[in-house]
Amino acid sequence: MKKSLILLAFTCLSVVTTFAQQKDVEYKKAIQKMILVSGSDKTYKVAISQMIDMMGKQNSNVPKEFLDKMNTKFTQSSIADLIDKLVPIYKKHLTLSEINQMIAFYQSPVGKKFAEKTPLITQESMMVGQQWGMKIAKEMSEELKKKYN
Repeated sequence: MKKSLILLAFTCLSVVTTFAQQKDVEYKKAIQKMILVSGSDKTYKVAISQMIDMMGKQNSNVPKEFLDKMNTKFTQSSIADLIDKLVPIYKKHLTLSEINQMIAFYQSPVGKKFAEKTPLITQESMMVGQQWGMKIAKEMSEELKKKYN
């Protein structure tokens, strides 16, 4: 009887573990799809390319062929690695159902347009953010001079 209970408990634990692993795979696939349909993968690829270009400028003796090879390598492997790191974060904040709703949004006409325009919006927003930050820094510097000089 005792062996039967242990076997039953082990079987139940195995079923629960297998189900949880299947859910994890399903969630990861949903995150991968959301990143693809949202255009985020393109943003990540541009970021990798920019990093490699910057390294190439800092190390002008490195051949362009090497930099191109590294760009290809990291574009493929790093995004997969990044997704693995993002899944637990998304999972902590969003359900699979919510991720699927986001995918549906990005597959809609307005979602496709938003995905297409996001890199431009981000680029322009960063420029505005830099100007805004410089304005705050300048005003703070002026206030510090008034009070402490």
